[in-house]
Amino acid sequence: MLQIYKPLNERTPDDQYSNRLNMILANHILAKNTPQRFGALTRFGSLPPMEFDLANGVPLITERSCERFWRKAVAEIIAFINGARTTDEFRSYGCDFWDDYDGKGTALGLADPNDMGPGSYGAAFHDFPMPDGSGFNQLQNIVDQIREYPHVRSHRVTPWIPYYTRRGPHRKVEVTPCHGWMHWRVLDNKLHLSMYQYSADMPIGVPSNMIQYAALLLMMCEVTGYEPGTYCHGFSDAHIYENQVDKVRELLGRSPRPFPRLFVRPRTNLFDYRVEDFELDEYNPHPGMKIPYAP
Repeated sequence: MLQIYKPLNERTPDDQYSNRLNMILANHILAKNTPQRFGALTRFGSLPPMEFDLANGVPLITERSCERFWRKAVAEIIAFINGARTTDEFRSYGCDFWDDYDGKGTALGLADPNDMGPGSYGAAFHDFPMPDGSGFNQLQNIVDQIREYPHVRSHRVTPWIPYYTRRGPHRKVEVTPCHGWMHWRVLDNKLHLSMYQYSADMPIGVPSNMIQYAALLLMMCEVTGYEPGTYCHGFSDAHIYENQVDKVRELLGRSPRPFPRLFVRPRTNLFDYRVEDFELDEYNPHPGMKIPYAP
């Protein structure tokens, strides 16, 4: 296992997540007509990215406990990179986030009613359509490139297949991917990851995204042989729904605590990883908090 973390007494509490919530509350545009039927306090293109040095711990928020869902978030990213598209597949990896979409694939004309579609995360990451009709595994390509050409700036991944994600008769995705634009970079013999998110539900979605992409960085480091560097999390449309504001204000009354450590078992094949390969320790969050979900 990678031994990258500072001792607990040297890890500094990180307030970047709380600061971004405060920025949205203090300066936003209210988007009234959203698909979720709740208004959204929105910052578009102006919210600074968060940058986490993993030596200071993994970015698992401490303002409220994430003990209940961090494993599901890591299981989800593992499912995505392995090409999972159906709710049954997600459950087999240990993630039930998609259960509400059981049976909805038929509305898109898909043969499997539990299929998220060929425009979903798993399809884009693992089976991006090639001109000859075959699938292109983007994450395997990144592993190969980092091993063979570590110095280049073009270690890029996209979750977006425009033909399937656009509105209209060609749409073949239940939920259009809102995160997962990845840029990997080897600098100073460390592997760094910048992840861009075009739509960010800050109270609920973003904490899961923070830990799952940090976990993916740890997995990539194990299979490529580099030490973890920084994980940068950027935004375009960052928002807090109106029905979440009271709980967000309550959360902001709590002081951040040091991030925990996350250890991952050594493996040589990225796609062999499962959530059981991860171990979390030195996590001391504030009590859990139920924040309303805007479906």
